Amino acid sequence: MDNIQNKVIVITGASSGIGEATAKSLAQKGAKVVLAARREERLVAIVNDIKQSGGEAVSVRADVVSFEDMENLVAFTLSHYGRIDVWVNNAGVMPSSRLNELRVAEWDQMIDVNIKGVLYGIAAVLPIMREQQAGHIINLSSTSGYQVSPTSAVYAATKFAVRAISEGLRLEESASSRIRSTVIAPGLTKTELFDTITSPEVQMIANQISDMGISPTSIARAIAFAINEPDDTLISEIMVRPTAL
Repeated sequence: MDNIQNKVIVITGASSGIGEATAKSLAQKGAKVVLAARREERLVAIVNDIKQSGGEAVSVRADVVSFEDMENLVAFTLSHYGRIDVWVNNAGVMPSSRLNELRVAEWDQMIDVNIKGVLYGIAAVLPIMREQQAGHIINLSSTSGYQVSPTSAVYAATKFAVRAISEGLRLEESASSRIRSTVIAPGLTKTELFDTITSPEVQMIANQISDMGISPTSIARAIAFAINEPDDTLISEIMVRPTAL
């Protein structure tokens, strides 16, 4: 993992699940990780775990729905490490439901976190990476970003959007700025995403299949693989899903 060693890597949604697993995995491989999320106490605990294991990490309380928070996250990272090599837009929510339930506030939440949160992260870090003429932006989509199922229309729409944004970023920046853009698309994974579900029907479905999910460390390995490729090689998309589904 030579291409991960000493890289400065920012991870949003790092207080649990895929974000936490990715931070710990990359720190073990020699990266300098900056963890961002809303739950400050949880971030501090994870940073302490990483340091006790010999890794290097710091944390910042930040909400991806705030562009100001994303700008502050960039400024903090630059003041601490002087550069940003990789930005992982991992934060996401999944309060899925049927459209006829009219859970408009939850639709707004998914759009704000899953789409605007990704865009805010890109907007905050892209000028820095363009100035560096190097960088790597990794966006977390989902298998739902490739196929829609009943109850997932809005969530799937946000994850389709993440794919479109990532591809647009690749087309615009890879040749001119040497900025790599990668989409990671997890299938069913054991994270706190299910905790955001309020629809009784979807909660019942989630309870039936949650044990079939794979570990967040499986997604962390995919992220590490994409980062570790030589700078002249771009892994544009990786889909990771349970064998049984």
